[in-house]
Amino acid sequence: MTVTAGLSPVGAVGGGERGVLAATLDRVGHLPTTEVRYGLPASGSGEWISCADVLGDPAMFDRWRKRLADWLSERHDGPIPERTTSGYIMSWYLQVPGFLGGLLFHSARRVPSLRPADIAFRLNGDRPHPNGIALLSDEFCCLPEDPESHRAEATTVSDERALAALFRARFTAHAAKFVTAFGPGTRFGRRTLWAAATDALDTAGWLAGRSLGDEGSGVADSALFLPTAEAPLTSASTLHTVTGDCGRSVWTRRRESCCFHFALPDQPACTTCPRTTEDERATRALSR
Repeated sequence: MTVTAGLSPVGAVGGGERGVLAATLDRVGHLPTTEVRYGLPASGSGEWISCADVLGDPAMFDRWRKRLADWLSERHDGPIPERTTSGYIMSWYLQVPGFLGGLLFHSARRVPSLRPADIAFRLNGDRPHPNGIALLSDEFCCLPEDPESHRAEATTVSDERALAALFRARFTAHAAKFVTAFGPGTRFGRRTLWAAATDALDTAGWLAGRSLGDEGSGVADSALFLPTAEAPLTSASTLHTVTGDCGRSVWTRRRESCCFHFALPDQPACTTCPRTTEDERATRALSR
């Protein structure tokens, strides 16, 4: 297994009888941009990294930033700002537990363990973003009517709102460990770090719905995840529709945090940038 830029891989995990969540992820099938799977392939899997290992050795974030800076330097003239590499990696990392939990909630009304030791991710070989997520635990929470609720690894909660609150709590616990590990190595304050966590949770349902062909239902899930602004998260869901002159409506949102893409040489702000106006974000969303 090749390791690039000093990031440490995890070994294969799993084996034996495949459980409920493995079957759930199998049914989800191939997603457009990210492989989400149960366990790790025994070989030929690329560069898989345990979330627990990254959070336990924050120097890995420094090596990850350096790898991203090298990739960006090949494509942009001029210096690569540290706030841009930090902003990218902050968002990328938090989307790992966010998207995993959002996908299982959206597709099966199940919430997996989101402990760092129970998740791994794979970095793309070129642009070093996570393009694979692996769940390493069978444990899950579900609704009483779930056909697998009798399983030893299952815990039931009363209703959808309780299940969404449980996902929010599990994600927030993981994000708190990230804030502790990542924060000291950047110039970002806690408000920025928790704003990025809020963004990852708000997009969790939305991206899952888009990936599985039901964007509106995914947006409804995000509203369950963030019905209000609950500290340390910084906002309720900001997802909303905008409508163009021709009557076409699309979903968009206002980011709470910034990825600092605009700080790269000759680059615009992103579509949901909080530094732009509502009208600018609507125009960009409708032009996609």
